[in-house]
Amino acid sequence: MKSAYELAMERLEKASPSISLTEDQKREIAEVDSVYRAKIAQREVFLKDQIRKAQIAGNSRGTITRETARLGSASLAGRVRS
Repeated sequence: MKSAYELAMERLEKASPSISLTEDQKREIAEVDSVYRAKIAQREVFLKDQIRKAQIAGNSRGTITRETARLGSASLAGRVRS
C-alpha cells in the first residue's frame, strides 16, 4: 500500500512531468550561478571592510543592519538553490 505522499507525487508527475535539463542548460545555469556567487563574495569582502570602518567610527549599528540584511537575502537565495 502506498502512502498519501507517494500517491500525491504520482498525481503531480502525471499532471506536470519533470523536465530533464540538457548538459548545455546545466552548464549555463552553473555559469550564471558562479557569476552571482562571485558577486556576493565580492560584496561580502567590501562589507566586512565597511563594517570594520563603521565600528572604528562608532556608528556601526545602522550600517551593519542594513547591509547584512541585504546580503543575507542574497546569500539565502544561493543556499536554497544549492
